[in-house]
Amino acid sequence: MPTVQVVDAKGKQAGTLELKADVFGVEVRGPLLHQAVTRELADRRVGTHDTKGRSEVSGGGKKPWRQKGTGRARQGSIRATQWKGGGKPFGPTPRSYRQDMPRAMRREALRAAVAAKLAGGQVTVVETLAAPEGAKTKALTKVLAPLGLNGERALVVVQELGPELARSARNVPWLTVVTPGHVSAYQLLVARRVVFDRAGLVALQEALAQ
Repeated sequence: MPTVQVVDAKGKQAGTLELKADVFGVEVRGPLLHQAVTRELADRRVGTHDTKGRSEVSGGGKKPWRQKGTGRARQGSIRATQWKGGGKPFGPTPRSYRQDMPRAMRREALRAAVAAKLAGGQVTVVETLAAPEGAKTKALTKVLAPLGLNGERALVVVQELGPELARSARNVPWLTVVTPGHVSAYQLLVARRVVFDRAGLVALQEALAQ
């Protein structure tokens, strides 16, 4: 059964927490994680790119010169694809990049992502993580420093994300703060350090065990 150390707000050991083997002791499968990450990054794409084809470019209604007798190649429109200012052949058009992935596979990928971080020693569990008074960014970084978060890309998962914590964390470029219901496999894998509060990790475990 996986076991993780629990620390207090100052980074000192405050106990241990046993995790369910069927949730966070699963086999880490690279292809599954790759599919989950590819899906999430694809879903983030807006897909509003667009180019005008020959039928969408303005002008070019008149044949530039007569068909025969000029010695030049025959042309039908100055808005054809071979002309400067003409339409773009096979250019991108607005589309959705959304990829489907079964819910069971998404949950399994999330279990594997947490298991990989646990195996790599990149997970810290803190008893509680209180938001600094006044929602100050500088105060939050001081709170996180004893937990090993000081400049590297980090993910913090808390049971409840209050307005003060969200406001103090939004200006830290290397920090992402989410709740257990919104954490993703990509966020876990891209972070160098992952910090859970005890309640958040237990909530995530219960959700993935169902």
